[in-house]
Amino acid sequence: MEIVDVDKNRPLYIFKYLLDHTDEEHPAIITDIIAHLEANGIHATRKTVASDLVQLQDCGFDVVCNKSRQNQYFIGSRELQIAELKTIVDAVQAAKFISSAKSKELIGKLSKLASPYEAEQLQRRLYVDGKAKTENEAVYYTVDLLHAAINHEKPVMFKYIEYTSQKEKVFKHDGQLYKFSPYDLVWNNDSYYVFGWSESHGKVVKFRVDRMYKPEEAVFPYHPRPEDYDIEAYCNQVFMMYDGEPTHVTLRCDNAIMKAIIDRFGESVKTLPADEQHFLAEVDVSISPTFYSWVFTYGGKMQILSPESISKEYQKRLTDALKHCT
Repeated sequence: MEIVDVDKNRPLYIFKYLLDHTDEEHPAIITDIIAHLEANGIHATRKTVASDLVQLQDCGFDVVCNKSRQNQYFIGSRELQIAELKTIVDAVQAAKFISSAKSKELIGKLSKLASPYEAEQLQRRLYVDGKAKTENEAVYYTVDLLHAAINHEKPVMFKYIEYTSQKEKVFKHDGQLYKFSPYDLVWNNDSYYVFGWSESHGKVVKFRVDRMYKPEEAVFPYHPRPEDYDIEAYCNQVFMMYDGEPTHVTLRCDNAIMKAIIDRFGESVKTLPADEQHFLAEVDVSISPTFYSWVFTYGGKMQILSPESISKEYQKRLTDALKHCT
């Protein structure tokens, strides 16, 4: 049986106690430390504890001492400060792809990085407007698998899920097995998407991660990124992550919605003054119902100038919509 030198390890017990039980608002005095050590079968005196605390400080541990009639000790800095932990916890609670159960587990682990008193502040409810968390914990592990596949340039195989008109989950194309070389993961509109080369499509496509069924590493050759592959340009083109035909579009916009254009396409978007009240924006988008809906949300403040075919299609959709309202 290995014999443990308690005196030699006593500073470690003290540091663990301070780490687990103190912070700036809740320091410990030497008698608190002695009581904890005694409760764990470790004999100590005021003199030995004071010496151990100095030893910890000399070794670089941030053991802070508030000098007073009874010196008070606490851990000054931690790997993550409470404000940083709160930010991470809020992100975990807001992430739709992380299930409620997994969120609770992750927050519990994050709480261990804080003192017990600070950890109580992490057990808070964040209201996230209109977002229902998934109960599919497989997404959590699918993201991890895809990260590994991307980093090591390994292909994957999976079936893809779609929904019937009765909201029943079914496999797309009768359970076709998709052979896929992943390139990039993208977070958009509260969901993960993966971009890469699809063998069946013969081009770069995207899949929504939570609809990939049991992806696994495959043995067929990995298809390298095409020379013209640019994930940033591709994301700008794939408007709001909906399929459609990539098209160069010119929009005539009120000056008041310049911020909306920049928010959508970035500061590098090409714009030109049209007159004192309007500007022109040239953008690459995927033409889809989502694009037309987006234009409509700005009412008369945004017009499609070209291509003419897209402008006419938009007008037709407006006319058809008005017919259904009468």
